[in-house]
Amino acid sequence: QVHLMESGGGLVQAGGSLTLSCKRTGVAVRINTMAWYRRTPGKERELVATISSVGDTTYADSVKGRFTISRGSPGNTLYLKMNSLKPEDTAVYYCRAAGGLEYWGQGTQVTVSS
Repeated sequence: QVHLMESGGGLVQAGGSLTLSCKRTGVAVRINTMAWYRRTPGKERELVATISSVGDTTYADSVKGRFTISRGSPGNTLYLKMNSLKPEDTAVYYCRAAGGLEYWGQGTQVTVSS
């Protein structure tokens, strides 16, 4: 069993910064890609950023230049550094790990006030 736990969410003013963390524990399995998603009420879940096992990254257009995804060493922790936050970034943020199976965390709330 693989367990993902997000942390670092909270309330921040527009223009501020937050760093989310996602710690992976449990059985050692091969993980190829890790990602951050977000969801706001009434909207579809949105892919925010991905990072491959070799460090290749992708970002949603809405966060390019503001968010940075990274993996800690030895790779059991995923981060999302969020700068220049906007009210529209308000959402529950989830991390996902994918190898042969996929795993999800419970989410962490990010609220950006205007």
